[in-house]
Amino acid sequence: MREKILRILTEEGRLADAEIAERLGLTTEEVAETIGEMEADRVVLGYRALVDWSKTEVERVFAYILVEGSPEHGAGFDRLAEHIARFDEVHSVHLTSGSADLNVVVEGRDFRDIALFVAEKLAPTSGVTGTSTSFVLKTYKLEGRLMGETPSNHRLAVSP
Repeated sequence: MREKILRILTEEGRLADAEIAERLGLTTEEVAETIGEMEADRVVLGYRALVDWSKTEVERVFAYILVEGSPEHGAGFDRLAEHIARFDEVHSVHLTSGSADLNVVVEGRDFRDIALFVAEKLAPTSGVTGTSTSFVLKTYKLEGRLMGETPSNHRLAVSP
């Protein structure tokens, strides 16, 4: 039941408890209680709107920064990642496999904001041994939603 509710909330976060209950054959109270438990357990961390910032007057730039670091004995990259995550500019931090240890998504008003963040805050951080920054030039899909299109049932054809 929890997984089904989470899937619905992921796709339609503003859906009323009564609608979720109807879809799943549950009572509104069961859905509300389950969602409340998941919020208390921090399974559901929050609700937010997905915004196509390119259609607004707000200046906003995103970048992916691959961070190479030195793991700490007994803590790995946890302390470094938690430290980086506390910067206001940081949107998300992921421990990754591959050529870098952490993938950090940052946002700023412009390219200069991000460059200053890297030079003045991220690169000098103890444990950071290297960074590589890629700026987002255009977003085609965000959190499972196609940008610039109205929602539809258009899916790619599957072929053998």
